[in-house]
Amino acid sequence: MGAVKVLGWLALAALAPGAAHLRAGWRRTGLVLLSCYAALLLALLWVVLTSGGLAGLAGTLVDDASITVAAAGSAVLGVAWFAMMVHSFVVLRPGTLRQSEQIVTGTVAGLLAVAVIVPFGATAQYAWTSRDLINSIFKNPTSDPRAQGEPVRPEDPWAGRERVNILLLGGDADDHRPGVRTDSMNLASVDVATGNTVLISLPRNLEDVRFKPGTPMAERFPDGFRLPADPGGGRSDLLNSVWEYSDAHPEIFGGRKHQGARVLMETIGYTLGLEVDWYALVNMWGFARLIDAIGGVTLTVEQDVVFGRYNEGLVKAGTRRLKGADAMWYARSRTNSDDYTRMRRQRCVLGALLDQADPATVLSRFNQVAAATKELIQTDIPRDMLTHLVPLAMKVQQAEVTSIQFVPPLIHTGNPDWDKIRALTRKEIRESSGAAPVVASATPSPTRTKKRDPARAQQDEDPARALTDGCGKV
Repeated sequence: MGAVKVLGWLALAALAPGAAHLRAGWRRTGLVLLSCYAALLLALLWVVLTSGGLAGLAGTLVDDASITVAAAGSAVLGVAWFAMMVHSFVVLRPGTLRQSEQIVTGTVAGLLAVAVIVPFGATAQYAWTSRDLINSIFKNPTSDPRAQGEPVRPEDPWAGRERVNILLLGGDADDHRPGVRTDSMNLASVDVATGNTVLISLPRNLEDVRFKPGTPMAERFPDGFRLPADPGGGRSDLLNSVWEYSDAHPEIFGGRKHQGARVLMETIGYTLGLEVDWYALVNMWGFARLIDAIGGVTLTVEQDVVFGRYNEGLVKAGTRRLKGADAMWYARSRTNSDDYTRMRRQRCVLGALLDQADPATVLSRFNQVAAATKELIQTDIPRDMLTHLVPLAMKVQQAEVTSIQFVPPLIHTGNPDWDKIRALTRKEIRESSGAAPVVASATPSPTRTKKRDPARAQQDEDPARALTDGCGKV
């Protein structure tokens, strides 16, 4: 057998273990290897089919036990495949070749043996990194409060609910600033059947916030959240201060500390007339590290955005790829801007990130993304719910996403019409729930949104917008 044939059979063995052994006359060994390979492929196919497709498989793969099995299995398979390649080369009898051919085939065979182990090693490394990341962010409580203390049943992970409401918060926590101010507050209401989502935005400067009746904060502020003005003339009794105030006054809650997240969830839920299931708090400046981890985001900056204490910074107008810091300054700069313009710019950054953080990009920069994410998120989403939330998130990527912002002139932030806020929230959720279901897939597609009459969209009775409406217009 010549050198070319040896290398050809060796390459075939990398794809179909046992092929080289059959060619060399090791019939029993070759058949065993091929049978094991076929059984492995059938097992993988069975897992995909019984998991409910690729979306279900993605949910299964975030389970702690599944990640451990995947990591250990990949490591074992990598070693086995490497050993199989070495033995395949040996049984092809390279010693019968000329010395020069032995050197060439031996070198190529070594490279092939290393090449086949690389994907398995990468898979094992990704799995362990994922496990560490997920377990550092998500914890398992003793019970899921959504189910009122009863364990979540696998056949009904949503405890009979048609929608899941997750409060998405952007905080400005920093080493030089005490407390957490939630300057970005969005509630994502997701239909668990269709994936259709309404993203509801509340302004940071909402005044006279009402608290859920019967709660300690409602007893302290029966006429709404109102404090004396700060020495500098600012206010610390706006919606974005609820978390910080609650954390700073444990005496209101009988001495219990760290009540800010729970109080804000209750308050926003009461404001919208919804029950908030969980929250996720993102450190806004940690967000910049995540954007850098995926290589930046492409945005159209409508006009120059000035930032910095002395207006020394500038994000120039135009369409280009922004690094994390510039993207965050574009989203958060208050210079020559009001809160509502900032809210729109924040939606633009979020929409760009959702569209551009495709699986290929995330996978190619996985370690950087994992490191950035670990310091980015604080949440009370139970670890066990990820198995169900991941397929739902994939469904949302291909479903209908609309947003509604309770800002002027729709809502007067200094004197909010609470009944109107609840009525509009009910209306948009009702319309979102009426659309047909979609089938989740592993391939992301551009977010689909409702087609609305532009003139009618300016009216209060139809204030919903696509997530990226108003973005990219110079």
